[in-house]
Amino acid sequence: MAKMTKEGVLKAIKDNNVKFIRLWFTDILGFLKSFAVTPGEIELALSEGMGFDGSSIQGFARIDESDMVAMPDPETFAILPWRSKEDGAVARMFTDVLNPDLTPYVGDPRYILKRQLKRAADMGLTMNVGPELEFFYFKDSNGTEVLDRGGYFDLTPLDVASDLRRDTILSLEKLGITVEYSHHEVAPSQHEIDLRYTDALTMADNAMTYRLTVKEIAMKHGVYATFMPKPIFGENGSGMHVHQSLFKGKKNLFFDKKDEFGLSPEGKSYIAGLLKHAPEFCSIIAQWVNSYKRLVPGYEAPVYVAWARRNRSALVRVPMYKPGKEAATRCELRCPDPSCNPYLAFAVMLAAGLKGIEEKYELAAPVEEDIFEMTPKELKKHKINSLPGTLGDAIQLTAKSQLVKETLGDHMFGKFIENKTAEWDAFRTHVTDFELNRYLSIL
Repeated sequence: MAKMTKEGVLKAIKDNNVKFIRLWFTDILGFLKSFAVTPGEIELALSEGMGFDGSSIQGFARIDESDMVAMPDPETFAILPWRSKEDGAVARMFTDVLNPDLTPYVGDPRYILKRQLKRAADMGLTMNVGPELEFFYFKDSNGTEVLDRGGYFDLTPLDVASDLRRDTILSLEKLGITVEYSHHEVAPSQHEIDLRYTDALTMADNAMTYRLTVKEIAMKHGVYATFMPKPIFGENGSGMHVHQSLFKGKKNLFFDKKDEFGLSPEGKSYIAGLLKHAPEFCSIIAQWVNSYKRLVPGYEAPVYVAWARRNRSALVRVPMYKPGKEAATRCELRCPDPSCNPYLAFAVMLAAGLKGIEEKYELAAPVEEDIFEMTPKELKKHKINSLPGTLGDAIQLTAKSQLVKETLGDHMFGKFIENKTAEWDAFRTHVTDFELNRYLSIL
């Protein structure tokens, strides 16, 4: 499919009677931000960008240096299928956030990912990503009343959300996003729609679009969709397993048909990089207090730093669906959750993997036993460490990480640590219902 150009955008706006074009970007935490322009302004916007005040955007500039420019990326133009076209269509474009002199703004998450992708491109490499984003449907946003009691891969009548998933997939396809498959997940009212792999920047844009689309279609059906990692106690949380690979031209850098695991030395070193640095970047890919309620043993959430082929209790898995097929060779990082900032998440994963390749990290043997069942002595024997158990622990590791600091840059790194430290402090000083119910009547 031909890439959209500035001229193509202008023609599409005219041909589809587009009345508003929403310009999208994200803040440090991955929340989607937007403002709209009219067709009369879009030609100038595509050439010079649109100015906006960045002082109120989380992780952006101080008030005395708040002037920002949103430069639309014409390749991301799409018409929003859930908006009525009766009085004219509404379209969107992702933007790059620039300084007033049109240089990249160092606090823009999209730029941070682009910078890592350029580092890979300078090595002749392209990163492909295929995430599996899980979510819950609830009756409304005020509680966790489920729509069904279905389980993994269950079909109707238990899975009453089939129509919601269908409408969501149709909307995603109208937006140019290819869906591989969808199904009911393990927990009640939990679902998964998997996107077909593509290059990392496109996928980060797609992940942002996906989250909004899921919520918009749910709202049209009168229900609420959430990507909160662990909304229901005692049930599986929602993850975002990230399948990833590096290609050099048309060659999969991870593939070696002569190797017993089908992995090249570069593929093994990339995985070793993910494993070595995962505790350091855990706060990026699992960035909320609630994220660590999901990352506990026993709920299909991998917390142990090891790799395997079939073992889903390991942090990194090399899927065996199509053994020996070059294009399908990849690794899957299983600890991210779907509420992370995908631009920053993909950036730190790539940085860790490239570090492993550059420094030729050695990959330990795979662990195919159920790690959840191992005793502390067995874990020590296999040299298996754990991810941090709380956001507070994760932030302490990130704050010491040279890799994360280099990946995010000084500005974003400082803002992220500051934001997450404040969140952890607010949580740890809050008196919860759990404490009142447990202690008030006995102490």
